[in-house]
Amino acid sequence: MNSDASVREEVRNGAALPRAGNVTVPMWLVVVASVLAYGGMIYFDHHSGWFDDRVYRPFGSLAVVTALQPVSGADAVIKRGRVVFETSCALCHGVDGQGKPGQAPPLAGAEWVLGSPARLIRITLHGLVGPIEVKGQVWNLAMPAMGAALSSEDLAAALTYIRQAWGNNAEPITAAQVDAVKSETAGRTQPWTAKELLAIQ
Repeated sequence: MNSDASVREEVRNGAALPRAGNVTVPMWLVVVASVLAYGGMIYFDHHSGWFDDRVYRPFGSLAVVTALQPVSGADAVIKRGRVVFETSCALCHGVDGQGKPGQAPPLAGAEWVLGSPARLIRITLHGLVGPIEVKGQVWNLAMPAMGAALSSEDLAAALTYIRQAWGNNAEPITAAQVDAVKSETAGRTQPWTAKELLAIQ
């Protein structure tokens, strides 16, 4: 009984409760840990491939990295077509393919661009004259022939570009298709009319 009473007394007085003490960490241990951590960060920074200058320094932006990626055949055609288009066609049709009022119709979303390759190739080879409806608007214009100025490869690349730029999504046109139309229309010297083109599938 005395032992039970003494235990109760100790609990009442807090003697049986664990006591928190102040344990000090030796200063030399703090210094050593800090030096090791700092040295480790320096080593990681200089020797890890994540931050290696040989990996990251040459590439200053995402555009640089993208430009250095391997180019597929399709990408090469699109890039070539864009250059040809911006050099030979954008003056009238606009770099953005939206056309210019009173000068040339839009190419973005145009049924003539997205439709029959045979028609589109003929327009660029021999030109176009007279009224033509594009996206619900009638244009009365004269487009010059480009067949003599551009090779079959350049013409095919430019047509492929406009069929896939500005939200357009049509099949590419090949140089072989251009050559085939050239053979079919070898004797033609006059520009096409919309009526003639609509008769061609």
